[in-house]
Amino acid sequence: MHAPTRLLHPLFLTLYLLAVAAQSLPPPPVTSLQPTDAVALLSFRSKADTDNKLLYTLNEHFDYCNWQGVKCVQGRVVRYVLQGFGLKGNFAPDTLTRLDQLRVLSLKNNSLAGPIPELAQLVNLKTLFLDHNSFSGAFPLSLLPLHRLRSLDLSHNNISGSLPAGLTGLDRLNYLRLESNRFNGTLPPLNQSSLTIFNVSGNNLSGPVPVTPTLSRFGISSFSLNPNLCGEIVKKVCHSPFFDSPPSAAASPPSPLLQNADSQGLLLSPPASKKHKRVGLILCFVIGTLLLIAAILCLFTFVKRRRDEAQSNSTMSNSEALNANLTESTAAMPIVSTVSADQEVKEKKMQVVNVVVPQKREKSGNLVFCVGESPFCTLEQLMRASAELLGRGTIGTTYKAAMDNQLTVTVKRLDACKTAITSAEEFEQHLAAVGALRHPNLVPVRAYFQAKQERLIIYDFQPNGSLFNLIHGSRSTRAKPLHWTSCLKIAEDVALGLAYIHQASRLIHGNLKSSNILLGADFEACLTDYCLAILADSTSNDDPNSAGYKAPEIRKSSRRTTSKSDVYAFGILLLELLTGKPPSQHPFLVAADLPDWVRAMRDDDGGDDNRLGMLVHLASICSLTSPEQRPALWQVLKMIQEIKESAMAEGNTRDAFIVYS
Repeated sequence: MHAPTRLLHPLFLTLYLLAVAAQSLPPPPVTSLQPTDAVALLSFRSKADTDNKLLYTLNEHFDYCNWQGVKCVQGRVVRYVLQGFGLKGNFAPDTLTRLDQLRVLSLKNNSLAGPIPELAQLVNLKTLFLDHNSFSGAFPLSLLPLHRLRSLDLSHNNISGSLPAGLTGLDRLNYLRLESNRFNGTLPPLNQSSLTIFNVSGNNLSGPVPVTPTLSRFGISSFSLNPNLCGEIVKKVCHSPFFDSPPSAAASPPSPLLQNADSQGLLLSPPASKKHKRVGLILCFVIGTLLLIAAILCLFTFVKRRRDEAQSNSTMSNSEALNANLTESTAAMPIVSTVSADQEVKEKKMQVVNVVVPQKREKSGNLVFCVGESPFCTLEQLMRASAELLGRGTIGTTYKAAMDNQLTVTVKRLDACKTAITSAEEFEQHLAAVGALRHPNLVPVRAYFQAKQERLIIYDFQPNGSLFNLIHGSRSTRAKPLHWTSCLKIAEDVALGLAYIHQASRLIHGNLKSSNILLGADFEACLTDYCLAILADSTSNDDPNSAGYKAPEIRKSSRRTTSKSDVYAFGILLLELLTGKPPSQHPFLVAADLPDWVRAMRDDDGGDDNRLGMLVHLASICSLTSPEQRPALWQVLKMIQEIKESAMAEGNTRDAFIVYS
């Protein structure tokens, strides 16, 4: 009777020892046999909880619903709150994003660092509190498609960059706190009627605060400690957006501009008060002395100029004859030469216009109008214009300027520091050549201006936005990439504009990217910011998307861009068109693997797989590492037109391509 019992004792003892040992073992490894939500929580814990403060063990199937901070409904995690747990790791990607039923996520009052990961998969998220941590990087754009989001708190972190305009699309937002970060740029025109709690204080925001019914409800404290914010809401007068200070006397506009300076927002120093007669006498003496010195200098300059004119009279006739000969030979010189027999197709499509640098340009005040342009405004009208920030680019800031004469233009204000490497004379000569370029797929330069520390370039305004917004959506609402026929049409427009620049002027675009391609009145693709990169030192640009367009031979080097680096940027742009992914999200793949990646990103166009493969093949040879192996732009254009013809004829295949090596 007792023998079986004695035999079972060792078995019970073994089970007991195993149970005790299990209590001291580390958390179970993440395996595919565990529930998806449990895997997500354990993956997050492994990166965020470096001090093992979260005691997560998984013995039963739904044990994770009883873990610290977790609340479940029907076995799915809907709430995850870890406030003040002393977490010191990072918020790793592809962890909590698997909790697709999550409604509330709060990780506030910890020490989590690094960038905020992609959160677009949390489609049911309503509350997100990540404040009082050490998160860095840019504002997480993946939050913009979360249209159920009601409460967002990213305050007291180290997040930098601009606030996206897409914040205005979160129409259910009632709680937004972004204070005590390092955000810069302008404030989006938030106008959600539901917004009741709002704070952006303690950042580096600049420009006028948009006067919307929603933002007007909040007091100055919600915008404080942003020294460059201005406008009616914060009770601070705004400066002219195009000038930090009035231009120098040598290049100052006419006197009416200064007379109206108060209405234009320019800051003028008030006259000094005359409290003491002695101070007034001293000032009169100093001013009189300065006037005397100025008179002597003027007399000296006048005498020297007369002497120089007398010396130059003897050589004037020879100089005029030489200039006449140069002008005649320049006007007679053909700009576009025949490269090969294939040029016939290219020239027919490109609509090339010969470029002759103008000898005389119309001026209005200090604005210089490009060849063939009649003066359409004065500098005074431009400074009084109502300005709206459109974006900040590699070498400057772009504004939309609506003037009193009902004309709207785009004004690009170049960065004074980055363009300091270019002299005034070089700038004048280069803009004269760039301003002479005219093509249906180029946004024309209409005028330009330069004074001390100020350089402006004036373009036609394009109301349909940029290709970047078309591809990625201003509110990140695009579900999938553009149809391949749209990609083909845009690629042809871009290639036409680039080929024209290369062949008609021998210039280089140098800064091709989707944000520098605007959509015209008929939604044709038009290049802008072309041929300006040579004016600036852009080696300090850290934007990962802009860096993705740079060819390998010019990255982190002083080498100038070439026509082949434009071809590389075109190849990256074509992949962006086909996949809907910016360059920073392009994987490093060999050419043979590109088609599979593109198809995986698109998940459509099955019936036109052949032509899609042609476009992928074209993108791959344009983005080859060796510049010598990349085709020229006119060859790229010819291949695009072959794809277009094959789509119409339903006959050509990928074998029609010529591989350039």
